Amino acid sequence: MGMKRTNMFTVRPLSDSGEQLLRDLLDASAALWNQTNYERLMRYNDEDGYGGEDVWDADTGQLEGRYKGVLGASTAQQVIRKNSEAWRGFFRLKEQYYDDSDTSVTEHPEPPGFRGNEDDGRQLKTVIRNTSYTVEWGDRSRLEILVGSELKDRYDHTGRLRLEIAGDPNWPDYEKQGRLDLWYDEIDDTFRASQPVTVSDDAWDTPLASEKAALDIGANNLVACTTTTGQQYLYEGRDLFQRFRDTTRHIAELQSKLGDGRYSSERIRRRYRKRTRRRDHAQEALCRDLLDRLYAEGVDTVYIGRLTDVLETHWSVETNAKTHNFWAFRQFTERLACTAEEYGISVEVRSEAWTSQECPQCGSTDRTTRHQDTLICPCGFEGHADLTASETFLERQTDQAVRPMARPVRFEWDDHDWSELPRSHRPKNQRTDPSTVHFDGNVASRGS
Repeated sequence: MGMKRTNMFTVRPLSDSGEQLLRDLLDASAALWNQTNYERLMRYNDEDGYGGEDVWDADTGQLEGRYKGVLGASTAQQVIRKNSEAWRGFFRLKEQYYDDSDTSVTEHPEPPGFRGNEDDGRQLKTVIRNTSYTVEWGDRSRLEILVGSELKDRYDHTGRLRLEIAGDPNWPDYEKQGRLDLWYDEIDDTFRASQPVTVSDDAWDTPLASEKAALDIGANNLVACTTTTGQQYLYEGRDLFQRFRDTTRHIAELQSKLGDGRYSSERIRRRYRKRTRRRDHAQEALCRDLLDRLYAEGVDTVYIGRLTDVLETHWSVETNAKTHNFWAFRQFTERLACTAEEYGISVEVRSEAWTSQECPQCGSTDRTTRHQDTLICPCGFEGHADLTASETFLERQTDQAVRPMARPVRFEWDDHDWSELPRSHRPKNQRTDPSTVHFDGNVASRGS
């Protein structure tokens, strides 16, 4: 069968004309996605309200014909096919949401979204069929993709756009390549690619996978993770969350200055895009970093709590709303599940109600108090609230006590990567006066 893995890399056009050609290709792909999506959305809204046409009645053949001169027939087909997959995913989620016996989908799903417009800036993205691109790995790695005849003529090009690949692949020796996702990262001003591949079963010494992990999601700490092997990981997010809130506040200020009858502007839309892409970049990197570690530990199942539980038990109403917007929980869960699939790890959404308030020593939920990142109980327990919650959540799902905890490994985001903090190695038995605890994390972990 082989294992599914993904090569992630950045690419660079070899000339200014090559970069403009690439931008034209990505822009046309985004425009085709938008028009396909619009045709389907109009039919969906009509069908939803008045029993109109089915979304699959949209004339995608006519759209493919309009764009194949720029994109090439295969790429135009792939963009439309990917939009079809997005709609099928939406209908699956909608069915799960209305299924009373299925508790995995807690937010009402929304139809696939658009990729912006030409005037305000589109999300530049395309998808290339596996037979329409080639990759050469080596000292000077290269990616070549087919382009349509119109772009070929416009730029006096050969018809195959050549791009330089930066960095080394995780999986250079693969048996089969999948379709390539290629997009422009506006935050980093970089072109990026994602190449799914199938590698042989012995390409990596796969650990015997039978361990479990549980995640507690928050705002100050984006993810607290505990595994049955006794490992704990803490991805700190206060700075990232604060930047998200600052941008949200700035957007509100800009909106308050708009004239009567106006609800948005190019500047506001640009702020929204930047806020969303910054968050998505951090979430994508978090998923991959965490799952790399869990795979190496032999984890085969990750439990993640429903966001409704998080909102009911964490912080104030105002913070809950901001946490909800920041996390885009369904999107994060899907991203985690898709990435986990590459590693053969399953993701299960379960209830974690009250785990963030439960004392692991006496089981009390009504006597505990939370001071910033510290959970305190009159019975004498004091520990990191989010790490404790993830451990309690894990024990509840596995119905057994997990192994003694190692010292937590902490990470912070530097706009590019999640890097380990030196204080990851703080002794577990060190106590801190709760009245002086700040987010720099000088609190004891559970088990002290």
